Amino acid sequence: MKKSILITLLIFLSRLVFATEGMWLPLLLQQLNEGEMQSMGMKMTAEDIYSVNKGSLKDAIVHFGGFCTAEVVSAQGLLLTNHHCGDEFIQSHSTLDKNYYADGFWAASKSEELPNPGLFATFIVRIEDVTSQVLENVTEEMHPKERQAWVTKNTERIKAEAQREEYQDVMIRPFFEGNQYFLFITETYRDVRLVAAPPAAIGKFGADTDNWVWPRHTGDFSVFRIYAGPDNKPAEYSPDNQPLQPRHFLPVSLDGVEDDDFTLVFGFPGRTEEYLPSPAIELRADVLNPIRIGIRDRTLEVLNEAMRNDPEIRLQYVSKQSRIANSWKKWIGESQGIHKTDGIAKRKEYEAEFRKRVGENPEWKSEYGDILDSFEKLYAAQEPYAKAREYIGEIAGRNIELFRYVNTLHSVIKIYDASGPASLESRMGRIRDYVEGFFKDYQPGVDRKVFASLMEVYFNELAPEYQSKFAIEQFVAANKDYGTLAELIYGKTRLIRPDVMRQAMDAGPDALARAIKEDYAYVFVRSIAEVNESEALTEYNRLEEEINLLQRRYMKAQMEVFPERRFYPDANGTLRVTYGKVAGYTPRDAVRYETHTYLEGVMEKYVPGDYEFDVPEKLRRLFESKDYGPYGENGKMPVCFIGTNHTTGGNSGSPAVDAYGNLVGLNFDRVWEGTMSDINYDASICRNIMVDIRYVLFIIDKLGGAAHLVEEMKMVHPKDKN
Repeated sequence: MKKSILITLLIFLSRLVFATEGMWLPLLLQQLNEGEMQSMGMKMTAEDIYSVNKGSLKDAIVHFGGFCTAEVVSAQGLLLTNHHCGDEFIQSHSTLDKNYYADGFWAASKSEELPNPGLFATFIVRIEDVTSQVLENVTEEMHPKERQAWVTKNTERIKAEAQREEYQDVMIRPFFEGNQYFLFITETYRDVRLVAAPPAAIGKFGADTDNWVWPRHTGDFSVFRIYAGPDNKPAEYSPDNQPLQPRHFLPVSLDGVEDDDFTLVFGFPGRTEEYLPSPAIELRADVLNPIRIGIRDRTLEVLNEAMRNDPEIRLQYVSKQSRIANSWKKWIGESQGIHKTDGIAKRKEYEAEFRKRVGENPEWKSEYGDILDSFEKLYAAQEPYAKAREYIGEIAGRNIELFRYVNTLHSVIKIYDASGPASLESRMGRIRDYVEGFFKDYQPGVDRKVFASLMEVYFNELAPEYQSKFAIEQFVAANKDYGTLAELIYGKTRLIRPDVMRQAMDAGPDALARAIKEDYAYVFVRSIAEVNESEALTEYNRLEEEINLLQRRYMKAQMEVFPERRFYPDANGTLRVTYGKVAGYTPRDAVRYETHTYLEGVMEKYVPGDYEFDVPEKLRRLFESKDYGPYGENGKMPVCFIGTNHTTGGNSGSPAVDAYGNLVGLNFDRVWEGTMSDINYDASICRNIMVDIRYVLFIIDKLGGAAHLVEEMKMVHPKDKN
């Protein structure tokens, strides 16, 4: 049955229609995409992109820290990724006196490159289709738990039997909602050092205002290097490690790109849900996103004011604020984009055609006729629980730092209660590191203001049946004043006092567990979490399980009922290829966006002293003198460009390569109007944003004075071939 699905895919994907939607498995490019890609201007073969027999593009692509993508650009393991992917590590090496985040960092030699504990880079060695092996003994009639038991058993056997080197890992991931499975052999390097980063005024230029927005003028890049053991294999950090000698690295094009040029983005997209039914899209766009946005509006108001007024807070909170603001603005654009493109109405038209075809086929009607009606009932039943989950998740899980901290400490208590004090002995070092790390970048005064603002949402917008009785009692005791409640909680808790926590940790597991359990803030936070778990999450998860099972059936049904449609697997953190062209777009009536931005645009946005739009003096001088070196184009300095590549979170830092496989840019964002591409791709307005590699080189060389890094790369002029 699974082989027949793949054969069907091969048939209708061979219809060469120039589409740019899709995140494709590199293993299958030769069968599914090569002809189309070459018709669009690609000069490579599928073997040049993915090969297990020779060095290929995939051997230059790494999963950076498990959350971004990076690419190898030299024979000495030099990595390029986004500034926002590396900012956590840049910030960790920074102090007010030696502020690499604000001022930039340029290692003059390898001895000055900075190690980053916990950072890793993972290569994909090979990919295999293991669908038939994973689904061995699995039948359609099985109970879901029995099916999962077989899948788990088969998966563990396949992983144990997989051919790999001792230093390699193996993972198996489901695709098409569990209708297909692929195995990945990986190599992970854990000595990754910071090499260079531009000042934040370049790497984060535009900050929140320009985030998800075109035109964009951000030099969103940072530079790292992979180190390996003396045998060139993965090794833990050691000063004796040597720069990695990669199987392949990307040459760098100095020719840039023009409108209609072919582009390919190679990376590790995180998560998409392209095949959801219309009730799911409506719930997200019209119910859940507004909840998330409203809560983060309040959080960002507090953080932004504090960061503008205090340089120390700005440094401490830059990564936290970016994390919160990034999703906030994405959700705004997602909901607006869905409505602008009539995404829900179009999905309902698609579902009407699905109903029609299913109704005309007795076999399909018997097997699939109930799916869409069942979705409507399940999502309607889940909505109140989903709303409560979102309110409490945003308030207690993501925005108030004290709550996040307590939730982590609760995991310590669970281990202690389950296995006794001895179970914490071996973990005390990690616990201490976590607590000290929390205090390093924590401002109780800022967090207290966020708490006061979000408690207003908790008591006024969350349905009463999901509110904690204990929390209500404390609110009443505070005369129903949110500021007073904040003073009460933050004044009485001892968990945010470094001296108290250090003393408790020094005294051992029993003392630490007692200090946590008896703390007022711990009791308050847990009371909110426990009501959520008992009153909302249990029923939400039960319904979600039914929805997921139905979604697997729906995925299978769509692939059978629409044999003429192109299907690709949703992103799930695995290596993917997306391809398209350099192209502008029209976001609204009478407005047309071009494909490139230039340094002139940076200067037009320049606001002296503003943390979003300030420009370093040296960059201003370089602009005035037009000292662009070999990186300029017709007397101008290109900064960013856009294309039709289908990207998402996780693609940050992904290389944008040209028709020949040369690096032309780094993917770092999407346009605001097209952020709904995670659930509803529309080619008319979905565009990815890339920083032009020539701007990266210009900043490294002319501003950073790190010409040795440019010299380490291989520069090419591919358009001389034309």
